[in-house]
Amino acid sequence: LTTSPFLVVIFAVLVASSDAFSNVMSGSSSSSSRQRKTFSTLHAELEAILWDMDGVLADTERDGHRPAFNQAFKENSLDTVWDVERYGKLLEVGGGKERMTAHWNEVGWPTAMESMSDEDKQAKVKELHLRKTDIFMDFINQKKIPLRPGVLRVIDEAIAAGLKLAVCSTSNENAVRNLVQTLMGPERAAKFQIFAGDMVQKKKPAPDVYLMAVDSMELNKSKCVIVEDSGIGLGAALAAEISCIVTKSSYTAGEDFTGANLIVEELGDDATDGVTLETLAGLLEKAPTA
Repeated sequence: LTTSPFLVVIFAVLVASSDAFSNVMSGSSSSSSRQRKTFSTLHAELEAILWDMDGVLADTERDGHRPAFNQAFKENSLDTVWDVERYGKLLEVGGGKERMTAHWNEVGWPTAMESMSDEDKQAKVKELHLRKTDIFMDFINQKKIPLRPGVLRVIDEAIAAGLKLAVCSTSNENAVRNLVQTLMGPERAAKFQIFAGDMVQKKKPAPDVYLMAVDSMELNKSKCVIVEDSGIGLGAALAAEISCIVTKSSYTAGEDFTGANLIVEELGDDATDGVTLETLAGLLEKAPTA
């Protein structure tokens, strides 16, 4: 039996094509394997991102909380107005109720409150804070307060990578939930756990709210990164011994951030020169110590 030279050529071409296809598929498989390895390595290193809210998710302090406090004071006929400079100073005190108390203990209580007992003063402070929160939430619903650059990008990257997310804030729990839901959308909001307000007795710079998140979410804190904007928040991260990146905000740019793993102006909308999950995972090499 003689074999046609033409058939031999055809056979050789088919064999070569088969080898080439196998090589391509092998290369594709290797590429996919490398991608899976990169993802799994990152996920093994970085487990969760814990976010502060005010000044981190949105620059809320100067143009959100401050005017909301002032409106609540005015509605209650209190002779108190916090200008930008004064409120910046008061941010050294963690928590809105604590902030009002510290201010009036220093400068004197408003005429309408000065004759009250200490118990009645604190009840009024709580009432004012609740009203302030309602006003603040109106600002959020009206979308007067935008998210900071890069926040949604990093959150979307974290969700795609299967990382856990939480907001850990001294702000009122309803205000935090409203901001996350309204400015991020319900699908992203569903990925977050919220630890806020009076869930813990000791507020930042105590580490309690971050430790509560770690315990409740069953996290390994050596695999977590905190995103903060203030010295008080950094203090809480240091006390919790959790890695921390600081994104400076309008009120905190000049603060001392000694001990932070990384300090940036913002997360950045562009991943090519902004903060990425790889950036955050790189902070885990050495967690801070108080």
